[in-house]
Amino acid sequence: MQQDKLSILLIEDNLALAGQITRFLEGLGWLVDFADRGQQGMRLATSQQFDVVILDLNLPDCDGLAVCEHIKKHQTRITPILMLTARDGFEDKAKGFAQGTDDYLTKPCDLRELAMRCKALARRPSLHSDTLIQKGRMSIDSRAFLVKWNNKPIKVTKVGFKILKALIDAYPYPVARTDLIQHVWGDEPPESNALKSHMYSLRKAIEQQSNKPILKTISNLGYQLQGLDDE
Repeated sequence: MQQDKLSILLIEDNLALAGQITRFLEGLGWLVDFADRGQQGMRLATSQQFDVVILDLNLPDCDGLAVCEHIKKHQTRITPILMLTARDGFEDKAKGFAQGTDDYLTKPCDLRELAMRCKALARRPSLHSDTLIQKGRMSIDSRAFLVKWNNKPIKVTKVGFKILKALIDAYPYPVARTDLIQHVWGDEPPESNALKSHMYSLRKAIEQQSNKPILKTISNLGYQLQGLDDE
């Protein structure tokens, strides 16, 4: 990303407003892709890379909150979402942030403020790109020591966090047992059943949120995460 030339995905069904926003942002030298349907917007957001997604809530084919949730679950890199909508009530904003939106701006708005907020949002991924990993429904934030499934926190131990970090880095491929031991304990491996015990606790913690098996044991090899992208 060049800070003076952002790549924006605009998901907005009001063609007149979309045209105004597009012309203004392109006048700043930015690149703007446009979708007037939620399904089209979700496909673009999860198959291409953008600095910011501007998302309307009132879309003709699906609710903008569902679009936001889908993008956050399936994006391959952390892309901020700015909701731009006429819904200005507190409950509407609370629902938006609960689904993962990064900012919220009500219509009508000053397009200069919209651009200013996009610039601020575009700076965020660079601050966290080395610490935040998103794979399907699971995310790991090394800086905050947080693991989430569908934006719901999973309680893990320090060792469990290290194990999960190695597994999500390798996803969708397995990690050998010996490699996990080296990653977690280095040259001072614990007694023989320690990894198995930690895996049991980690599997239990994950499945309390996922409600399905996610951590798979590969016989004579090691362990593997599975089903992170499943609906």
